[in-house]
Amino acid sequence: MNKKQKQLLIHIALFLVTFIATTIAGAEWMYSKYVLWVPDEALMTWSDFIGGLHFSVPFLLILTVHEFGHYFTARYHKIDVTLPFYIPMWLGFILAPSFGTMGAFIRIKDRIISLKHYFDVGVSGPLAGFVVAMGVIWYGFANLPEPEYIFQIHPEYEQYGLDYADHVYDEEQLMAYQFGDNIIFWFFKEYVADPERLPNENEIIHYPYILAGYLALFFTALNLLPIGQLDGGHIIFGLFGPRLHEIISKVLFTLFIFYSGLGLVTLGDLKDVGMESSLQFLLIIFAYLYFLYVSAYSMFELKRDRWLFAAAIFATQFMANSLFGVEGYSGWLLYGFLLGRVLGVNHPPVLDHRSLSVGRQVLGWIAVVIFILSFSPEPFIIAFGGE
Repeated sequence: MNKKQKQLLIHIALFLVTFIATTIAGAEWMYSKYVLWVPDEALMTWSDFIGGLHFSVPFLLILTVHEFGHYFTARYHKIDVTLPFYIPMWLGFILAPSFGTMGAFIRIKDRIISLKHYFDVGVSGPLAGFVVAMGVIWYGFANLPEPEYIFQIHPEYEQYGLDYADHVYDEEQLMAYQFGDNIIFWFFKEYVADPERLPNENEIIHYPYILAGYLALFFTALNLLPIGQLDGGHIIFGLFGPRLHEIISKVLFTLFIFYSGLGLVTLGDLKDVGMESSLQFLLIIFAYLYFLYVSAYSMFELKRDRWLFAAAIFATQFMANSLFGVEGYSGWLLYGFLLGRVLGVNHPPVLDHRSLSVGRQVLGWIAVVIFILSFSPEPFIIAFGGE
């Protein structure tokens, strides 16, 4: 077996593992059943696993179309590129919610020397995947089952009838997962879905096509963030060139980090801390400052500048929360760290800086609009009790 055959087997194996993992994850979300360490009534059956295909097939279809949009565009420009590497990630073994995958990526083996080529490869994936995602979302909202469908998932709700929401969410310990709206989901809820069949916000996770579509928009928005070497970064690099890209990327990364940690440490926390806990609290603050310092790794060459960045962000967050009570979404912190420390905020240079054609510029602005429509400031919400 030669090297190319071995490489192909790796791609196929990763896809198959990801396919199985996303199918299991889909069944977990749909039926609230699991594979390991649960009572018999909560144990996933083969029938449940097959039902999970209603999530994994559309979700992986969107992801695959996205990645092959990049792949075929790169091949069109004669850029040496790998097939997609799928990243399986299933956390059911610890009974934690997951989606079966962390996405996929292609690896470009050549150095890209043209601004146009960077733009084409960057914009093709999100546009291709978004078209399929819109079809999945439309199908999910246009073909909602009868409201009684939820009783198949939660038979304990049936005693309350369709007014179950007035009863089952009153318990303080009840935990539910919700999706934060973006403009596209708001539109489909308002103008496409039958309001009589629209599920409660706490139960929408059990509807596989809506779940797959929402996750597709979530990953699309992540890719289209106009920062660094993300697809959105390539698009901004193509539209505005290297100098403006550097400014836009660094400003938006700073705002992203600022919003992510906003309200993480508050004045109320200081008031509630007793003398015996003050040292521990100071250690937490220092750990957060160090996190900000490391996240700024690709923005500043000097350590002094990274510490100044960390101190300025923390102080501004603390003041904004103390004076105005505003809070961000801490769920973005890990992604902010990956952007700043791993993926990078800057963009590789190119030799060919010729401006994009008008058609490409139009596609670039369409991608910017798609980002705005797809992005949710608070994408995943854990609600307790009647929240």
